[in-house]
Amino acid sequence: MSNGGSNQPRPTRNEQREAAREKARVLREEQKKRERRNKWLIQGGVILAVVAIAAIIGTLIFNSVKPAGPGPANMASDGILLTGVDGVITATETPALDAGEAPTPTVPDDSGTVANIVTYIDYLCPFCGQFETTNSDSIRTMVESGAATLEVHPIALLTNKSAGTQYSLRAANAAACVANTSPNSFFDYNELLFANQPEETSTGLDNSELKALAKEAGVSSLSTIEQCIDDTSFKKWVQDATTRALTEPVPNSDLEAIKGTPTVLVNGKQYEGSLTDPAEFQSFVLQATGETFSESTSTPSPTPTPTPAQ
Repeated sequence: MSNGGSNQPRPTRNEQREAAREKARVLREEQKKRERRNKWLIQGGVILAVVAIAAIIGTLIFNSVKPAGPGPANMASDGILLTGVDGVITATETPALDAGEAPTPTVPDDSGTVANIVTYIDYLCPFCGQFETTNSDSIRTMVESGAATLEVHPIALLTNKSAGTQYSLRAANAAACVANTSPNSFFDYNELLFANQPEETSTGLDNSELKALAKEAGVSSLSTIEQCIDDTSFKKWVQDATTRALTEPVPNSDLEAIKGTPTVLVNGKQYEGSLTDPAEFQSFVLQATGETFSESTSTPSPTPTPTPAQ
């Protein structure tokens, strides 16, 4: 009759030690497998992270060096030409320049009865703000009446003066977006950018504020312009136009290059007077126009007819 115990003999001490060693060996092998598995997972995770970071860096580099797109339409001269008829300001339409294509200088009205006003401005430049605040109303009146044309060249000299936000460049790009899509709204948008001009060294207006001003200016195709502002679509063009202004002769003038902003020309003559006295600028416009008129209407002395020999 069984007493309920095992019929197997009890392991000896040596057998117990061997069993313990075997168990320990199995545990060590399992631990090594876990460590190898964890190591692989960690290495795999690091590799994936490195690949992801490399992809991000690659995208940033690609975006920074991607081929330049065309410039904005209606700015073939690197500026937009605005004229007026019956109180309405309209832009002269021109095709967009291909990347790397040289701008085409505007042919000025040389009749002597029209003031050709050309401005090179930076939307962060405080002196440009002074000139615009002082003279915007009178320039609008002159252009609307047909007494003057206005050609505006937005450039970005102060890109590094806005606490890292590149406001100068972004604002010039926004102006180019408006010129490209809604050119007849350009005068109003240009005026609003200066009416809301931020202080130099501030962060400037953000993109949402630039887009809000475009809406206030009554632009057409607002969504297209908003996307253009967000994408900084004409960043490369702004940079190239700025370089050209600083290094190349200024068309229709004797200036070898732009040395600062604002640079204001009337019929090719540079205005260097007060930025806060509207009467002084108006007087300069009349004088420059009068000089052009005198040059265009002067009659050369007749060439004497030789007397036949007798």
